Amino acid sequence: MNAHRLQVQSLYKRSLKLSLDWYIQRDLWRQEALHIRHLFEQNRHITNPVQIKALIQETEKKLLEWEHPDPYRLPLGPEGTKWERNLPPIVDAPAVEHH
Repeated sequence: MNAHRLQVQSLYKRSLKLSLDWYIQRDLWRQEALHIRHLFEQNRHITNPVQIKALIQETEKKLLEWEHPDPYRLPLGPEGTKWERNLPPIVDAPAVEHH
């Protein structure tokens, strides 16, 4: 049962992170986060392992469908708009001869 708990927690966290790609404004995102929490809470009482597995698979499928085509990236983070923009020049670079 503990393995399911970890999977569900992971799905919940992934759902919240994915929703941040669609709702950058925090007030709008907060409403979506509350909706996601409600959806997870609706199934909290289920103890049948077969039902739990089916719900996990269904949620995995929904997360794939909900992926944003251009996910939000922090500007200074990897793949962000300012990532490595102003790196210092490489000092030990060999000189290139032009003919």
